[in-house]
Amino acid sequence: MSTSTPSYYQRHIFFCLNQRDGEACCADHDAQAMFDHCKARVKAEGLAGPGKVRVNKAGCLDRCAAGPVAVVYPEAVWYTYVDAADIDEIVESHLKNGQVVERLLTPPHLGR
Repeated sequence: MSTSTPSYYQRHIFFCLNQRDGEACCADHDAQAMFDHCKARVKAEGLAGPGKVRVNKAGCLDRCAAGPVAVVYPEAVWYTYVDAADIDEIVESHLKNGQVVERLLTPPHLGR
């Protein structure tokens, strides 16, 4: 894809919903509910659809130690969130206005 070709979506947010047996995982931190909340907020704000924002489920994103995590592309910004208020802030600030929510950034050294 050439750099002059616009992306189908302006932004794409992926939520890790992975469940691990006996190991720390995003699913243990209400990731499904936060995914559902984000999807509803994006739709309510009129941000969903081609040329706008897509909210997607993901399997393991291999950042388990930082979970729960979500990542926004094309910027490749990783977030660690706690509750619906954090998701609201990501939607309003980053997905709607393009401003990274610094306080929710996943520490770069945290992986699996």
